[in-house]
Parts: sequence; C-alpha cells; structure tokens
Amino acid sequence: MFQEPLPTHVPVVTFDLHATETKMASCASSPLNLPIKTNPLGNVKMKHGNQCAVQGNTKCKMELSPCYLLSVRIIRMRNLRRADALSHSDCYVSLWLPTATCEKIQTKTVNDCKNPVWNETFYFRIQSQIKNVLEMAVYDEDVISQDDHLFSVYFDVAKLPLGERVLMYFKTDPKAQEELEVEFTLETISGPPEAILTNGVLVSRALCCLEVQVDEKKQHKSRKDFSFTVKGSYEGTQSLTLGPDAIISPSYPTKFHYAKYMEPTLTVMLPKKKHFNARTCTYNVDTGSPAVMLNSLPMGERIRVAEEKKFDLHVKAEDCHCSCPQDLDVRFGYDLCAEEKDFVCKRKKYVAAALKNVLQLEGDLHDHEIPVVAIMTTGGGMRSLTTAIGSLLGLKKLNVLDCATYLSGLSGTTWTMANLYKDAYWSQKDLDEQIREAQKCVTKCKMSCFSMERMNYFNKQLCQRKQEGYRTSFIDLWGLIIEYMLHNGKDNHKLSDQRESVSEGQNPLPIYVAVNVRNKYSTLDFKEWVEFTPYEVGFLKYGAFIRTEDLGSEFFMGRLLRRLPETRICYLQGMWSSVFSLNLLYIWGLSNSSEDFWHRWTRDRVNDIEEEPMLPTRPHEVNTHMFTPAGPFSNALRDVLTDRLSVAQYHNFLKGFHVHNDYLGNENFCRWKDTVLDMSPNQLSQQPDHLGMIDAGFFINTSCPPLLRPERKVDVILHLSYSSGSQTLPLDQACKYYAEQKIPFPKVFLSEEDRKNLKECYLFQDSETSGSPIVLFFPLVNDTFQHYKAPGVVRCCSEMEGGKVDVTSNCSPYSTYAVRYTDENYHQLVNLSEYNILNNAHLILQALRMAVERKRQHRK
Repeated sequence: MFQEPLPTHVPVVTFDLHATETKMASCASSPLNLPIKTNPLGNVKMKHGNQCAVQGNTKCKMELSPCYLLSVRIIRMRNLRRADALSHSDCYVSLWLPTATCEKIQTKTVNDCKNPVWNETFYFRIQSQIKNVLEMAVYDEDVISQDDHLFSVYFDVAKLPLGERVLMYFKTDPKAQEELEVEFTLETISGPPEAILTNGVLVSRALCCLEVQVDEKKQHKSRKDFSFTVKGSYEGTQSLTLGPDAIISPSYPTKFHYAKYMEPTLTVMLPKKKHFNARTCTYNVDTGSPAVMLNSLPMGERIRVAEEKKFDLHVKAEDCHCSCPQDLDVRFGYDLCAEEKDFVCKRKKYVAAALKNVLQLEGDLHDHEIPVVAIMTTGGGMRSLTTAIGSLLGLKKLNVLDCATYLSGLSGTTWTMANLYKDAYWSQKDLDEQIREAQKCVTKCKMSCFSMERMNYFNKQLCQRKQEGYRTSFIDLWGLIIEYMLHNGKDNHKLSDQRESVSEGQNPLPIYVAVNVRNKYSTLDFKEWVEFTPYEVGFLKYGAFIRTEDLGSEFFMGRLLRRLPETRICYLQGMWSSVFSLNLLYIWGLSNSSEDFWHRWTRDRVNDIEEEPMLPTRPHEVNTHMFTPAGPFSNALRDVLTDRLSVAQYHNFLKGFHVHNDYLGNENFCRWKDTVLDMSPNQLSQQPDHLGMIDAGFFINTSCPPLLRPERKVDVILHLSYSSGSQTLPLDQACKYYAEQKIPFPKVFLSEEDRKNLKECYLFQDSETSGSPIVLFFPLVNDTFQHYKAPGVVRCCSEMEGGKVDVTSNCSPYSTYAVRYTDENYHQLVNLSEYNILNNAHLILQALRMAVERKRQHRK
C-alpha cells in the first residue's frame, strides 16, 4: 500500500550494500509476458506457471502467481446524508484492503459539504489469487467525540479488467441519489511471481523472518527501552531493554515473521530520538519514530539501519522457503490424512471377518464389498456416559462392534470414549471392567471436589497451564472437575496417546466433535465444525488440519512458530462438554424455535447495492454491498445477548491465512458454508488470535458431521440418541441442516403416533440419493423393556420393578445436570440401553446386509 501518488513505475526504497545512501528502483520496469488485457483478476493463466500437486492429495498445490498494482482514486461523493442535525457532514473516506496491508488510510476531510470532492489516489500491491475486497468507509469527522461511521462499501477487486481505467458509481441510496464515485486501475508489476500454497479455499503466502538486533557500543548506566513493531506479523510488537539490570544478550536477536508481499514496515521506538542517525530509514509521520521498509532489504544480509553513539541497530531478512505443501505444519486438503488411510486398510480385516460371522456369509467379502459402519453418539452428561457403555455392550454381544470403523461423540460420551481408549484393546475384550469403573465414577460423591485441598490442586494446575502458554478460562477448571469425577487422581492421558489403540486397526477410530464460535455472534449465526482424532485436529470447512499434539501451539501462515506441551485430555473434555458456554440467545432458542425477533437488533445491516457500470462477473465473485453500522443501543444489546459465560480458547492455527479468489466455488467449502460471515472474505481472513470452541450441543446435539465427509464414505450410521426431552428434535434439526447444506442424508419419516410413542429403533434410507448413508435411529426410550428383561424373556412379577426406568419425566433421576446416580439407577440405565440394542438386532443386520448389497451393486 502506498499513500502518496506514484508514477507508472512504482518507486521502492532499496539498500546498496556498498554505500550508505538509498536508491529508487522500479517494480514495474519490465512487465510480465501475460495475456492479461481482458482477463478478470483471478482468471490469469501464466505461460511459466508451475503447479506441483501434493503427493496423495491433488487438491492442494503450489502456484506461482503474479502480484498486481491496484490504484484507487476517490473522486467525490454526491448527496451525502447528514450525520448532524445542524450542518452537513465533515466527510472523509477510509480505505482498507487487509489482504494488501494492515494499515488503514484515508482522504483529507472536506468540511460541511453535501457533495465533497477529494480526487486522491492510493496504491495497493495485491496478490491475484487471493480474494481482495476493498472496504471504503465514509466517516463524519467529529472533534469532540468519536467520528461517526456513516456506511462502508465493499467492492470485490476481482471484477476489474487488467490494464484499463474503470470509473465506478456506487449508489448507496438510490432514493436520495446518494453515490460514491471512484476510479480503479489494475496493472501488472514486473518481477518474479509469488509462490503460494493453496487448497482452493485457504492460501498460505510467502513468509519472511526479520531479525532485529541492537549492538551496544558502550555499557548503559541506565535502562534503555526499545520497542519494535511489524504490523500484521505473528509477533506484532516486541520490547527490548538494555542496561545494567537488563538480562539481554545482543547475540539473541528479536524476530518477526511476516507476509513478504504485504508492504511490511518495521517501526522502532527509540530511547532518545534526537541523536538517532536514520540514514537508511524512513520516518513514521505520526510519531516521528524511524520505520524500515522491509521489502527493500536484501535477503540474507545483515544490514545496519541505525547508528548511535552507544548502540547500532542491525536487521536481517530471510525467506522462509516452502517449496511444497509438505513443508507446511498445517495440512492443506480435504482428503483423509495418511495415518487414517492406513488405519482404514487395517480395520477392514476386522470388519470383513466380523461381517462374515454376523451375516453368516459363505465366502469372504472383497474390499469393494466391505461397508463403512459408524457408531454416532450424542451428549447428555452422566446420562450419555452411562448409556454409551450400555449401547456398546449390546453391540459387543452382537459382534457388531467389530463391524464399525468409526465411533464419534460429543459432550458426555467423550468421557466414556476417553476412558475406553486408554485400553489399547478394549473392543476385543468383554466390557465388564469398563462397566465397573464407570459405575465407580457415576455413583461416587462429588462434593469433595470443592474441598480446600482439591481447590489448591486446581489452582496449581491452572497456573502451570498458563505458564505453558495456554490462555485459561473457567472451561479449564471444568475440565479439572471432570478429571476428578472420572478418576481418583491426576490423569496424564492425552488424545495422541490413543494412537496406540488404533495402531493395528483393533478398535474403531474415535472422533470427537466441537464447534468454533466468535464473539458477538450467536451459535446459529456463526459456528464451524471442528473434529478431533488421535491423528489430527481440523476444520471441516477449510480443509485445514494439524497434528493432535500441536493443538494449542502457535502457528502463522501454516508454520509452527511456538510449540506448547500437548494438553491433557481432561481439558479437552471440559471443552467438548462445556455446559458453561451458553448465552441468552441460546436460552431464548430453547423456548422459541426462531431468533428472528432478535436478529433485527443484533445482526449487522448488510445490503447489496447498485453499481455503474455493471462489470462482467464470474459466478464466484462477491456482490458489492454496503454495511451500515448499528447504533449504540443495538451494539449494547448484541453484547448482552451473545456474550457467553466461558469459552475454551486455543491459539488459532488458521492465523495468517488468506482466502482464495475462487473459494466460493470450492464444493468442499460450500458443503459446510453456513455462517453469516462466509460471504465476507475480509472477516474470514481476519482470524482472531484464539479459537473459541464449545460443546457442539449448543448448535445440534449430534456428532455426525465428521462422518458425512465424502472422503470417509460412511455407508451405515448407528445413531444412538442420549438427549433429554424430545428424542426426535436433534435428529429433525440435523436433517434440516443437512438438507440446507445439500449433504446426502435420508429423510426422517415418523408418524404422529410414532412421535408420541417412540419405538426402540427406526431404519431410514434414501436409495435414490448417491452417497446417502443408511441410518439406524435408537432413541432413548423405555418401550418393551418394561415387560421383557431380555429379548423374548418376559419379566415375572418380582422383576417388574427393574423395568421401571424413567428416562422422560421431569422427575427422572437421569437429568443432564445430575452428576451422581445410585447403583440401582446406574445398572437400570445400562441394562435399558443394552436391551434396546439387542432387541433390534434384526434391524441392525438388515442395515448391514443392505449396505453390502449396495456396495456390490455400485461395483456393477
């Protein structure tokens, strides 16, 4: 970004290694040989463009993509609305293009004018394969109070043709004939293209590392404080202190990691500015502090940029080369990771043998005939922990457990899963020991967790976690309480430890589910599915995954820059079952199925606007739209309604990534595109420093989405519902969501009679839709169990009491918030959930046969 008008050949400051003065060099002296005159931005094909596919993942690639020079001339405004009752606005326009620069720039202010004229030109260096959306915000300057933000216009630069001047009129209010007049020009810049890595949705750009070092010539008698800032870098601002009490060694330079082509600048705050010799620096106009233009530095050379009597300032910039996607620490791609592919191959041996036994097949199944079966559980505190044990026990007795490739869970079922997977061969044994251990956890008194001794332990653990580099919250305390409820002492188990339990394919692969949320948005407005396996943690929508042990470590532009110790699984359990992450809008949703009443007060006001001329557009370009800020009352109300009590926070491994120019045309992204920000690439790119992850039950009580990734090719889903209240509501919500997202899933057809009196199992299928799984729905009900203690075995009079398991009334002992059961209640719930599986063995076998036949027919 350049604030001063530039000629066609853009000057850039460069350093001569053999002289102290600077030179002016052109970055557009030899245009690239590109067929660009009429092609829109983002549709450029380079004659020399190298693209190398990732081994095993053709959707992630490296591209050599050119950068362009965008000039924006803010000409005038017509019929500008009033911000004050007594006078016209004192108007200026602020420009922000976050994909090109971290700085916002603005025009001069035109006072008390309805039709202000500026005629000012600004320049931006942009990457052609990134979605560049320019924000032009119109303000009314106010000397006394904060400037009034009248509105903002968002314009997709991809609409502009190369090499042509385009005069645009943005009609912000057609009735009042209010419009903003702007001229755009897009030109080529000479020089090598930028190497980017992309999966079609996210883009990792060229990264540089800057070393800043202060060398003392004389020992300081007093402390000298330096402050270094590179806006938009991973580090942001860092301080350095020299002096007799400062423990700083000049041999350890301060480092910054920044995007190479975003016009980065190093700003230095010095102890004494008046003696500073800035022969090789520019100055920050606002503060008078020296600023170094980092793009002007020769790569790999240590340069002295400042000289003073008592110290010298040296900098060195180096490229952080990534020649292929494997060089990144974030895995780009929607395909399964290599470890999971290997697991699936090993698991097929167990599944094939189990299916042959269960279905009583004469011959062995071929690879293409083996269906992928998944067990999907829902949450519900101790209730789901207990019923999950009972359901798995029933599946074990039917030998169906070995037919499953995946086991997914959220909330309370993650407590069961984490305990099971401590045993590397749990599904190959009987579950008697697991049932006894779970009984101890469920029935023990939990009050001692509030003892002084236990609270001191919690405090020490949280302090240690903070020292390790994590941001702690009440969710972490909740995780420690869960640890106490499930174990007698400290549990050092980690999620990556569960790799041992799937190393031979001996157990189903566990998948844990959460959703990522943002401040000031309800869960319905913004949520992103996140899956956790022993191998990886990642976003379904972005196709971005990291190794499980790296969750919480600090990343920038896909590079791991600071590794933190892997978090213990109790903290993850606190996040997966974070009952304290609710807000007022969620409570409103429990009593009312719609948030529409509050949306008009809390949602941003964004409207598409007309523009002249109508430029040729491609299908995946963002419409020009206007944002009108809400008033102070609406903002305050929004804060109150959307604020959550507590959220689990982990360093955001998406930090630094930009959005690809064609991200809206990526079918994988569109499959999970369901937030109000998905059409706002600037906000998607401006990722917060920390992820805010909560229990997926605050959206839908289901752990099914990871199973519906087309790469997993799941054929049968055993849907085990452990919800409280309506058993069909989460399934109805999920089916509606999948239909809106165009995700193949069978429709749920239940009669009114069935909904009033649910049976133990329902089979749903959609044979007409390709990729739609067969779903076996097991609601948590007490139906025939009241009269039968086992399938076909009628209860005698003395045994009738054992069949009275209340799982529906308000007086049920199995409330979501109940943390202690009696021994009798525990065994009754385990027996009920086991019975419901065993009593519907015929439907399970029917679904498995159908899946095998489907696989055979698909092969034909």
